[in-house]
Order: sequence, then C-alpha cells, then structure tokens
Amino acid sequence: MPAPYLALPPTDRVLSPLTGWTRAHWEVLADRQLEALVPYATPGFAQYRLPGRNSWSGVVSDGLEGFARSFLLAAFRIAGAGGEVDPRLVERYARGLTTGTDRNSGEAWPELTDCSQQMVEAASVAIGLHETRPWIWDKLDARVQERVVDWLSGFVGGTTWDNNWRLFQVVSEQFLASVGAPYSQADIDGGLDRIEDWYRGDGWYSDGDGRNFDYYIGWAMHLYPLLWARMTGGNDGGRAAVYRDRLTQFLATYPHFFGSDGAPVHQGRSLTYRFAAAAPVWMGALADCTPLAPGLTRRLASGTARHFVERGVPDERGLLPLGWYGTFLPATQAYSGPASPYWASKGFLGLLLPADHPVWTEREAPLPVEESDQYTALPQPGWLLHGTRHDGIVRLVNHGSDHNPLEGPAQDDPHYAKFAYSTATAPETAPRAWERAVDGHIALLSPDGTPSRRLRIHPLSCEGRVAASRHDAQYPGTDETYPIETTSALHGPWELRVHRVQVPGGASVREGGYAVADDTRPHTECGPGWALTRTTTGLTSAVVALHGWDEEAGTAREVAANAYGPHSATPFLTATNHPGGTGIHVTLFALSQETVDPGALRDAISCTVDGDTVHVRFPDGTTLAL
Repeated sequence: MPAPYLALPPTDRVLSPLTGWTRAHWEVLADRQLEALVPYATPGFAQYRLPGRNSWSGVVSDGLEGFARSFLLAAFRIAGAGGEVDPRLVERYARGLTTGTDRNSGEAWPELTDCSQQMVEAASVAIGLHETRPWIWDKLDARVQERVVDWLSGFVGGTTWDNNWRLFQVVSEQFLASVGAPYSQADIDGGLDRIEDWYRGDGWYSDGDGRNFDYYIGWAMHLYPLLWARMTGGNDGGRAAVYRDRLTQFLATYPHFFGSDGAPVHQGRSLTYRFAAAAPVWMGALADCTPLAPGLTRRLASGTARHFVERGVPDERGLLPLGWYGTFLPATQAYSGPASPYWASKGFLGLLLPADHPVWTEREAPLPVEESDQYTALPQPGWLLHGTRHDGIVRLVNHGSDHNPLEGPAQDDPHYAKFAYSTATAPETAPRAWERAVDGHIALLSPDGTPSRRLRIHPLSCEGRVAASRHDAQYPGTDETYPIETTSALHGPWELRVHRVQVPGGASVREGGYAVADDTRPHTECGPGWALTRTTTGLTSAVVALHGWDEEAGTAREVAANAYGPHSATPFLTATNHPGGTGIHVTLFALSQETVDPGALRDAISCTVDGDTVHVRFPDGTTLAL
C-alpha cells in the first residue's frame, strides 16, 4: 500500500474508470517526492546526498545526481503549473544552481570531463533550466548565469560514451546556444547524426552499436531528440519531423509492453527508474505525434505510476529506493547511486501538458491486454510480445536483444540473455547468478553441473507468432562452443519452444521456465515430464516436456535473488547423459494467474519429430510444423 504520507486525492472513477487517477494524483506524487528530499540536501541545496549504496562515481557525483534528477521533476512541476507552485520549490533549485556552480561553496559540482557521470546529470540540469526559464534562469543573477554556462561548457568539444550519452551533449549545448553562450554546432550535429547509425526501423533504435534494446529506447533515444527540438525554437533543420514520425511508429506497439496491473515488462538495465517507462507516451502527446488516444496515454502512464505506489514506492521516507519495489541491489548496476532512481522524473513529463489537454480531460481507454489476447511481433529487436486478457500478464519472448558489442568478448546479463521476461516475474539475479539460476535459459551442463551460457544472440526470424534465433553455448571448462538454434511459437496462453542442439557426449541439457517470487516459499510440484511453481497469489509457472526430455523434472529455489520477492522458485526439465551429436528438445511454457494442469496439457498436446521437423497438435485442433 502507498505510504500514508502521500495522502493521495480521492479516485475519480468517472474520468478514470481503470486507475481512478487524475492530474491531481500526479501533482501530489511529484510534490511529496520533492519535499521528501529536503532533509538530505546539503546546506546550499546543491546536492542531495541520499541514503543507500554509493555508485562508482563517488559521493559528490551522487549528490549532484540527486540535485539534477530531482530538478527535472521540479521543472516539470513548476512549468506545468505556470510557476504557480510553492515558491520554496523554485527557491531551493535556484539556490542549488548558485551554490553548485560556486567553486568556493564547499558544495561545488564536479567539472564536466570526458565520459564522466556529470555529463548525464548536466543534461537534466539543461532541460530543467530550459523548461523553467521564466521562473529560474531569467531570474538568476548574471554572475550565476555565467557560472552555469561555464560549467555546462565542459561539454564543448568533449567526448562522451558512444551511445545515448551523445544526446546529453546535444541537449546541453543546445541550451548554451539558446542563451547566447558559446557552443559547438559540430557537437550537436555529430550527436544527432550518430544516432542515425543506430536507427533500425519501425521506430526502433539500438542504444549504440550492437543489439541493445530495452527501455532506453523510449526514455532516451526518442526522448532527448524531441526535448532538443523544443530548445531550437523551430530551427531544427527538419530533424524534428523525422523524430516525431519515428516516435509515432514506436508508440503504436508500446502499450503492448504493459500488463493490466500497470506493470511494465521487467527487462533490461536501469529498471530502478520505474515510472520513466511512461516518458515516451507523454512525449508523444507533448510533441503532437502520438497514435494513441488521449485516454490510453493517461491510462498507461497512470497505471504504471499507481502500480509502484500501491507496492510501496516511494517508501515510508518518501524516497525511491534502489530496486524495483523495495531495495534490491542485484537489479541495479555499478553506476547506480542512491539518487539514480530519480530518473523516474522523466515519467512526469506529462505535467508539461496543460490541465485542459485531452490527455487529462478525456476518459481513460483500456490497454490492449485489457481488451483481448495479444500477439505482437517486433522484428527489429527480435521480440514477441504475448498478452493474455484473462490474467492481464504480458510476456516478452527474446530472440534479439543481448546488450553485447558487435565483436569481442560477450557477456550474459540476466536482464538481457533470458529467453523470456514478463510483467509478473523478474529474472533471478543473485550474485554469480549464472552458476545457479535456471530460469529462462537452456544450458549444456558439464558433469559437475556447471551450465553453459547464452552469450551473443543472432536473430533468424520474427513474424506473426513465431520467432527464432541462434546462439553458441560455450561448454563449461573448455573453449569449445556448440550451436543452439531456437524457435518460439505462441498459441493461446502458451509458448512452444523448439531447440536444435549440438551436444558433446556425456553432457546434460537443462531448461528452466519463469521464476516466480513471493514473500513466502512458493509451492513446487513435479510429475512425469512436467514441473510447476506457484505463489500464494496463484501465479503459476510451468514447464511441460513434449520431446527430448527425461521423465523426471525438477524445481530450483533461491533466496534474495529476485526483484519480485525474497523467495523464488523455477521449474525445469533435464535430459541427462546425452550420447552426443544433434538433439531436438521441445518444451511448452505456461505463466498464468489461473490454474494450470501441466499433466493434462502434456496428455492433450501431440508432438512428433519427423527428421528435422517438429509437428505439434494442440487440443483445439491447431497444428504447427516447426
């Protein structure tokens, strides 16, 4: 339940029949978060030093992060209200700008150096200054304006990481241009030209070279170019029209990532930004390029915010902890500091839209998964999205995103390398998770039980309800790799997965389903050729052996390894002591909030293998040849 201090307004079930939320809820949520930060401010309000694990950038950088990211939230609140907010809010951030750029204040911000964390935070400062210009920038003392310019000028001619960071330089230098300060047009053009190399089509970018697909596409790759366009005064050289068209395409399928309870699919890095997942739908409305009905825009955004508020975010202190719901450090990255979650501020972009805008005044419209079962193929990232109306769960089947460089050593981050993610589950992310975790993974097991890893993913196809990919599995303890080609097909509430595997003699093969997590130990159950795990709320994960697996199945338990709860469990199948050579393994996966009978499913589904072709017949008479 939300912390009592939030004191949210009464719900409005006429305007918002699905969430009950209105603009007033967003304003209260923003105000309470901003107020809760005050006790953690340094004396001159230049830094907010929050409790929690520090990032690798150090305490001063983390303090700047607290200022910059909360300034973004404050800016949307101030500008959206036309400056009609508590004057102390404006004063705090004006004073922080004054103190943070004073090298003798004792609270000075670190200078912008190449590839430093300060570059990320400077972009939020620049955006905040632009959006609040009449209330903050224009009223700053000229000497303070000069110091702010000097600090932001560290970007000019500087080097950033070659990914979404290029856009931090773009917006920061465009702000310099907008106030008549020296800047580099080459830096701006170079950054905007560079993202063209990463545009894949259908509204999808990769975040840098490689196959880097996650929420950064929405809350960074689409967001910053259109925020930049707001700074140009219309002198964007035609680029803004291109960016609007791409965002239109992206948003056409984006609502399919959200469950009926408002949860986004739990995939990718920086998930602790939470509400930021709503940023691109607000940006579509703000830039007048959304294909979504105004009521759907608000329903998606409000549903996401409400999802977290109802699960204790912000916490009892009014803070956003490092984690998904409560504090959960395995879901964060080394660059995450105690103020990093305040990039959730991007999710409040809708406050820039006036109170009489249709996104605030029109009746809520349902999400796709609330209207019917959904099957959505996204060829660019190599994903299948699968939503079921009866339980509101959305699943993401992954045949394309691995967050690896194009060449050289690869890794298998559990937030990218799993075969499937969902709005109701999270991957197991215990320290050294790949040595134990079995969820969402097919592995070759050495005799001592060490699993192979899914490294670089090579997409093969993604169309309709079927997607396929290949990866090389490195056999544990050797330099030998063995190809695994996998095809996924969606039918009804299930995913059918076919693996064609090259296996060394004596190895075993293991495949796990979704990990489900709870406050108490999930129920586990196994039968001939199947296994399931179930939470106290009835969320059930099951795997059913259709071909190539041993009759004996199993379940694996973990503690403090899952963002959804302290106790988690995963069902799995094995094929032991493989003779070597080619093997075909066929598995049915179920993740449901309703009763699942895996034994009955196994009896009702026919699966035969003819040469290299797998034939499957479902109880409703549907047949597949894969």
